[in-house]
Formats: sequence, C-alpha cells, structure tokens
Amino acid sequence: MKQRILIALAALVSTWASASTNYVLSVTADRADAIYKQGETVTFTIKLQLDKQPVDDAQVSWTITKDGVPPTTSGKVKLTGGSATVTGKLDEPGFLLCRAGFVGPEKLSRIALGGAAVDPLKIKPSMPPPSDFDEFWAAQKKKLATVPINPRLTPVKSLVKDVDCFDLQADCIGAPVSGYFAKPAGAKPKSLPAILLVHGAGVRSSGLGGAAGWAEKGLLALDINAHGIPNGKPAEFYTNLSSGELKEYSRRGRESRETVYFLGMFLRLVRALDFLTAQPEWDGRILAVQGSSQGGFQALVAAGLDPRVTFFAAGVPAGCDHTGFKTGRVNGWPKFIATGETPPPNVVETVRYFDAVNFITRSKAAGIVTVGFIDTTCPPSSVYAAYNAIPGKKRIHIDVAAGHTNTPKAVEAMRNAILAHVEAMKKAAK
Repeated sequence: MKQRILIALAALVSTWASASTNYVLSVTADRADAIYKQGETVTFTIKLQLDKQPVDDAQVSWTITKDGVPPTTSGKVKLTGGSATVTGKLDEPGFLLCRAGFVGPEKLSRIALGGAAVDPLKIKPSMPPPSDFDEFWAAQKKKLATVPINPRLTPVKSLVKDVDCFDLQADCIGAPVSGYFAKPAGAKPKSLPAILLVHGAGVRSSGLGGAAGWAEKGLLALDINAHGIPNGKPAEFYTNLSSGELKEYSRRGRESRETVYFLGMFLRLVRALDFLTAQPEWDGRILAVQGSSQGGFQALVAAGLDPRVTFFAAGVPAGCDHTGFKTGRVNGWPKFIATGETPPPNVVETVRYFDAVNFITRSKAAGIVTVGFIDTTCPPSSVYAAYNAIPGKKRIHIDVAAGHTNTPKAVEAMRNAILAHVEAMKKAAK
C-alpha cells in the first residue's frame, strides 16, 4: 500500500514538474493595417494560448491609453475559447495602446501590447521651433569651423576583400569624432557616394562591419560612435564608461542649450560629414546618413543641420517632439521631460533646440523613417510628429506588431531606400 502511494505521489510530482508554461498572450487590432479615422471604434482582440491551444476561462487584465498617457480605460475580462475583445477610440490624431496582462500558475505572468493609429498623418508637432533656432545652430557651426579637422587615420584589418579600413580620429569641439572609415580599394577621385552611420543609445565602440559592408557596395562609409570615445577596446572599457563618466548622459544638461549633452554629439555629426566630403573619392553630390533609435535621432538632425545631406534613413527615431506633453501626448526617449512631470520653463525652452522635429523641417533631403506601433521607447505618435514635418520626398515603413526594434523588413526597407537614392542620383547626373 505504502509503495503504491509513493508511486502515485511520484507521478503527481512528475506531472507538476513537467507542466507546460508555454503561454503566449497577444493583442491585435481588428484591421490588418491598424489604421483608423478619428472617432472610429478600435476593437482589440486578446488571445491566450498554451502550447498553441486556446486557454479557456482565464482572466486577463487590460488597459487602453493614448500611446501611454491618459485618457486611460482598464478592466478585466474572462476569455472564451481563448479570446476576448475590448474597444477604444480616439477623437484626435494619435495612437491607442492596449496592454494586456495574464497571471498564471506559480505567479507566471505574460504581458502583450497592441497598437492602433488614428489619422497618424494628421499628427502635428506640439510646439514650433524657437524663434532663434537657426541663429543658435549657425553660431555653433561657426565655432566648429574654427577647429581644424586634423584627421588621423590608422589602418585596421579589413573584414571585406578589396576594401581599405581605418580607425579615424578627427578634432571637434570637445570629444573628437571617433569612427571606422572604409572605402573600396583603388577608387578613383570623385567617383563614390558617401554614407555616415550613427549609433543608438549606449556606450560602445564604432562598428567596423557596417562601414566595410557599405564600402563593399561602392560607397565611402564612416561609422562613428556617439561619444567620441576610443574604438576597439575590451568590453570592460565601455562598461566602465557606461556606469561612470557617461552614466545617464541622455538627460544631462537639460537646463540650458549650452549644456545639453547632445550639443557635442550633433556637432560631431557635422564634423564627420566634413571629413567624408573632404575625401578625394567623394563624388561631390550623394551623402546619406543612417541610424536607428538615438541613431535615427542623429540622422534626422544631420539632415536638418547640414545641407550637404541628400538622404537620411531614420529607424524608430528617438528625440522627436520633446514637448509632446503640451498637447497631451507622450514624450519619447530620452524623455528630457518625464511623463507626468511639470518641468521648469527653462527646460521646456531648452529642449526645443534639440528636437528632431525642428531640425527636419529645415532639411531638403529625401528620406525614410521606420515606426513600430507598440514602441514604448520612441512612441509612434512622436515619430509621426517628426515624419509629418519632413518637407522633402519621404516614405514611412510601418511595423504594426513591432516595439522598439527594426524588423528584418524595416532593415531591408532602409537599405533598399538608400541604394535606390544612390542609383537615382547617379542616373540624374548622366
């Protein structure tokens, strides 16, 4: 008898130990493109599966916000056949964000997001540029022009055949431009378009692979790190900087336009373009900038700050519409003004000089922007505020189910757009 009980207990324990936790929670809008008009009802379907089978009678909590800020509606719903629906609407251009949560056995939890756009092409910037925006940045560029470039090129081993690669250090105001420069071996003078590659948030070395890859496609390519720090150091070097000297750099100096950290970063963009356009192989016409997140921020800024730029590719760009709170919208990274904060007037005034929206209105470049409808780092409402302000030829690549990332399709769209621009300008020159 005792042996049978032990066997039964062992079987029960084995069942517990092997119980599946492969729960998948999802939220989707009732239109494939998730685009609606103001006042239309958006129906979100919440689904829960376990090992690809519907979970019945589970309870799921949900919240719908205006892209992460009020107005907010919320509740709990019991699933039938593994799904349930909730609805929301917006009477202004913007985005709805539906967040669903499930707590299962052993306090296992799953979170899922779904997004919907409401007349996104009608989203306008929250504030105009400061009246002296152009004067301020012209003065900064004038200061930069007094500093000789003094480029130092150190050959490095190429990752690609028939491509010459170098570590570049070039003087700037404050930290230098620090990057990897690559060019096709034996290129003729005035024969090549050029591209500048810029980085997302964080502290890291420049990337040799990206520059070498574009050089293999026939471009002069420069990949610069965001902070003007040395390249190719051990991981510990960058970790120490991230936790030390460069810790929380992104909101640093927001009290004054002279002290914002991004001032130096933006001037390094101009200096990097100075270097590229000074190369004898540059064709004198085609100049692209590409980056994502903080790199997308820089790409938009470079296009507006430097008229030499002819094309930009800004993936899920940060730095857009810092003053969104003024019109009841969410502010994206770097969140100079935190959600719910009542900032001092000087902060509101300062951040307008560093808003990608205000830079891109000055650009004559063509470009592509990518956006994720469930991006909570660089929210889609902020991205569209910038996209709608672009005066030149433009397109936007939408990933309805993506958060803060560039999907393979988005990466391909940006690459193809850059190459198409290069080819179009080459044909126009013939």
